[in-house]
Amino acid sequence: MNRVHRKIPAACHTYSKGDDQFPATAPRVIERGEGYTLWDDQGRAYIDWTMGLASVSLGHAYPSVVEAAKVWLDRGSNFARPTVLEEELADHFLALVPCAEMVKFGKHGSDATSSAVRLARAFTGRDRILACSCNPFYSVHDWWIGTTETCAGIPASVRALTHTFPFGDLAALEAVLERYGRETACIIVEPAATVPPDFQGGCPRCVESEAPARPSCFIESFWKQVQARARSIGALFVLDENKTGFRIALPGAETFYGLGPDLVCFGKAIANGFSVSALAGRADVLDQGGIFQAERDRVFLLSATHGGETHALAAAIKTIEIMRKEPVIAHMWEIGARLSRGFNAAAACAGVADRFGMDGYGCFPALRVGASGAPDADLRTLFLQEMAARGVLFNFIAPAYVHDAAAVGETLAAAEGALAACADALAADAVGERLLGPVLRPVFRRRN
Repeated sequence: MNRVHRKIPAACHTYSKGDDQFPATAPRVIERGEGYTLWDDQGRAYIDWTMGLASVSLGHAYPSVVEAAKVWLDRGSNFARPTVLEEELADHFLALVPCAEMVKFGKHGSDATSSAVRLARAFTGRDRILACSCNPFYSVHDWWIGTTETCAGIPASVRALTHTFPFGDLAALEAVLERYGRETACIIVEPAATVPPDFQGGCPRCVESEAPARPSCFIESFWKQVQARARSIGALFVLDENKTGFRIALPGAETFYGLGPDLVCFGKAIANGFSVSALAGRADVLDQGGIFQAERDRVFLLSATHGGETHALAAAIKTIEIMRKEPVIAHMWEIGARLSRGFNAAAACAGVADRFGMDGYGCFPALRVGASGAPDADLRTLFLQEMAARGVLFNFIAPAYVHDAAAVGETLAAAEGALAACADALAADAVGERLLGPVLRPVFRRRN
């Protein structure tokens, strides 16, 4: 792989797919995917739970989505004027998303979140952004990356305009608002993956999608209080639903938790791996990017040569049609919950339940590796190494419609072997010695 690193920075185009994120036994190159299976360039097959960083919601090369895209590949992929697909997909969003009065499409999640920030600044005439810090990633753009460890190349003046608060800490939010409230354009939150797994299991609604929410559900209560704080200072409340949209519910956490955002951002799951994102919300905010409104200064909003790429929009339309007709969301929850129960039972059987667990929402369970709540990078690397050696990619878990009982069964069989190997390494105090490659590292780090 050193050859590729000399040609492409990081040897890939998304840091989460990098060599520092996968163990030595993981495939270096993917040749193809079908359903929940991937094949590498050596012909080895893997059960895939990462599913294109959670963007593949139905399954790899899902036949009806592929056919929908192919229709437009034969007609042309990009034109100087819009196609009928753009209004058709907009109609789906306006029908599904409660807060949506208008919608604009992009190519990736950062398009949507960064455009929401720009709209909020223009609408309010304010510069500062507040974001819940427990979410590691909102955007590739300066307003967010400037808050991370990997902030090289971003001016200090830009970094100074974004402020963060941890999930569940209203006192911390109040302290930021006390200082910057009247300068704040928006509060942006990722409404589910932001939440620590321990909190996710505190309410039946967070474990089973059909369970009723408790009146005292802390997660829902906290987000509604954050929303109320935004309204009280005249700032916009923005939901980043790139992870939760078309996964936690249809359309997402807005309905799952009963929130009322001004703007909501979607990506990942809406097009089954094709490149489509969306920014939806209030017409008076979004139409700042229109060409007929005359009340406000014009916002240069989401202008992308490939924004109307036909085959991707057709894939999104077909994916959403399937989600509206079939129990995709319920299946994600059920499969994830079954996997979590089986994994936790396997960890207990191996005697390592104090080091391994699977918590959180059934639709995207969180793998926990470490003792007393402290992550253990060495042990996590060893476990993922052993899972990949047994033919399972398990860096994170994004259940898809194609995952079935067989996928869960084979994964749990691999987990039993991997957990036994980890238990043996722990007993011998030899976790580091058993690693076949480098320890996996955080994406956001100041130095390599």
